[in-house]
Amino acid sequence: MRKETGRYSVYLRPFSYAVDLLIINVLAYFFILVKTDFNNYQLFISLVWVVTALNIGFYEVYRYTKGVEVLEKIVKQYFIFIVLNFAYLGFFLKQFDPSQMLKFVTVAIITVSFCKLLVYYLLKKYRVVYGGNYRNVIVIGKQKNVQQLVDFFTDNPNYGYKLVRTFDFKTDSVADCLDFAANNKIDEIYGALSDLNDVQKNYLIDFSDNNLKVLKFLPDPNEILSQNSIVVYYGYIPLISLRLIPLDSTFNQIVKRSFDILFSLSIIVFILSWLIPLLAFLVKIESKGPIFFKQKRNGLNYKEFNCYKFRSMRLNEIADLEQVSKNDIRITKTGRFIRKTSIDELPQFINVLLGDMSVVGPRPHMVSHTEMYAKSIDKFMVRHFIKPGITGLAQTNGYRGEVESKDDITNRVKFDIFYVENWSLLIDIKIVITTIINAIKGEEKAY
Repeated sequence: MRKETGRYSVYLRPFSYAVDLLIINVLAYFFILVKTDFNNYQLFISLVWVVTALNIGFYEVYRYTKGVEVLEKIVKQYFIFIVLNFAYLGFFLKQFDPSQMLKFVTVAIITVSFCKLLVYYLLKKYRVVYGGNYRNVIVIGKQKNVQQLVDFFTDNPNYGYKLVRTFDFKTDSVADCLDFAANNKIDEIYGALSDLNDVQKNYLIDFSDNNLKVLKFLPDPNEILSQNSIVVYYGYIPLISLRLIPLDSTFNQIVKRSFDILFSLSIIVFILSWLIPLLAFLVKIESKGPIFFKQKRNGLNYKEFNCYKFRSMRLNEIADLEQVSKNDIRITKTGRFIRKTSIDELPQFINVLLGDMSVVGPRPHMVSHTEMYAKSIDKFMVRHFIKPGITGLAQTNGYRGEVESKDDITNRVKFDIFYVENWSLLIDIKIVITTIINAIKGEEKAY
């Protein structure tokens, strides 16, 4: 299978490099950061820009790249470019104006980002309005296994994929698929792994390699998620690490922990400081018992911790065994309101400050349920590689609250593993914003 490239990438990327280098060099001249030896400084910032861009994939933006991923690349480019500029000017110029350099880099990155995002969104608009810049695709597999992908292509024309035909080996042969792909200018082929045997997969791979087609496989629906594997070397011995976890990086841990501390302190100081006395009165007047509900849950590395919530139910002996269900008679009137608005979860910011939880991460389950799911749900334990969260990617995608079927918990784990393997600060911020919006609007499963 050949490495994927965009249809116009061979033209767009060199053009983008040229435009961006022109922008930063013109702005460097305008801000006059280096009055003497300006040519060397221009050469330095040009090299730094290109090398940084290559390392972080600044120009590796495809039609399926999410907007938040583009923003993440911009932020990384910005901070690395600042640091290296500081290093150069600090070494060669003992005296320089840091604020002037900061203005230069900020204006440069804003200008470059504007151009980058403008092209990104104009291409999306162009695909929808004019039907251009699209790629012809075919999908191979049983309808139940490929329907989600078919719906994605149909419902998202802005990505620029035109679904030409689907094939099912109940009625079609591999030869039929390959003949159609060869004679109808098909750009990409998608196959469901669960519907292909080894011989058929090899036919598809050989055909794609020999005919310059992009081939992608849809994972088995019984698998939680395809492996995010990387190759590492012990000396000269290559080893495959099956999972890359961004939060294994010390730098990323510091970034996430800093965000957790600042955000949780803000909530505790500006909201919980006056909300706790108010809710203490309402909870106590309606039912006997403590204001806080404390429950053992499993966190990082499966370690148990006490998870705090505002008590929303009357005291009962099965609170640690049975999840709350719709119209649960154990819930008080005040409890129904705070659960509907997710206010009952706010004490967990104390857990965040203590280091047991993060603002964003896989939601922790009660210990009895964790043990049950660990035995029945494939890869359930992967979510314990990082700290649990008050909110998470699964919750913002409709999988919050009561687990009513196996599909609920399976899909929740899929989103959790995606988050574990693709964490970024921008994703955290997006999840927090989406959670706040959902809480204001109200959610069906918030009971």
